[in-house]
Amino acid sequence: MLSFLTYLKKMLSNKEIVCPNNLLDLAHKKKGVKVAVVNAGKPLPMLSVQDAVNENLIEPIFIGHEVEIQKCAEDIKWDISKFELIHEPVENDTAKIAARLASEGKVQIIVKGHIHTDVLMKEVLKREYNLLGKKRLSHIWHMTIDKDDKPLIITDGALNVLPNVKTKMHILKNVVNFSNRIGIERPKVSVLSATEEVLESVPSSIDAAEITKLAKEENLNADVFGPLAFDNSISKKSAAIKGIKNLVAGEADVLLVPNVEAGNALVKMLIYFSGACAAGVVVGGKVPVVITSRSDEAQARLASIAAAVVALD
Repeated sequence: MLSFLTYLKKMLSNKEIVCPNNLLDLAHKKKGVKVAVVNAGKPLPMLSVQDAVNENLIEPIFIGHEVEIQKCAEDIKWDISKFELIHEPVENDTAKIAARLASEGKVQIIVKGHIHTDVLMKEVLKREYNLLGKKRLSHIWHMTIDKDDKPLIITDGALNVLPNVKTKMHILKNVVNFSNRIGIERPKVSVLSATEEVLESVPSSIDAAEITKLAKEENLNADVFGPLAFDNSISKKSAAIKGIKNLVAGEADVLLVPNVEAGNALVKMLIYFSGACAAGVVVGGKVPVVITSRSDEAQARLASIAAAVVALD
């Protein structure tokens, strides 16, 4: 008898990940954006930056070990001599250079290369660089399967670990702004929980009800409703069976998750079971930050860079 794990592995997708056209088309309107590539001397970051340059989206500044960066470029037969390269052999110090360049207005986007996310974000968050705006930083995943899909947006599955209601309102406002930028004039936002009922035993359901109330009071340019479970957020059939009637149920453009574990797991399942392209970007600050996973494919990295370009003010 086959184990469940064996069956599960059969569900893994072999689909080739593709960058969505909607992000590329919007990003093409802003050409030659200056980008700091942090610790750039690894194949996947280099490939995605090459793709973004070929798409005329960015002009990179490479930060890292000069020999490693040059070797990576040579391996993919890319002449990077016309781009600036800042030699910094200490991996963790590359983040300091990127944050300083952003602080001085010399780059408009920071792109994570082969460096741990916490090291990079710790530097970005330092007040000395003045990269924080009035809103809290949050992470957005723009999820698509094929090139011309309407996206499903998931937030926050990478940055804010266990956000309270105040932080979730910052996350909500950031994602509404991003949704507007990609052409969703009034996004339908589902505030996720494990239930569509407000239960004291499920704290995320209480938070969701509070966020729904605050969104109405603040007259946000979005239809916000929660708590909703995943099924009745994206399935009209499920919502109808359960008798849930509102503008968001079964029609959600955005899933606002209760915590980082829920968001991270949901995104990874869409990637590995459906072959989804996950374009991820940190927004809410003075520069967007691309913090792709070191295992992400080049097309997802390209999509993430395009999302960051679209997120620019």
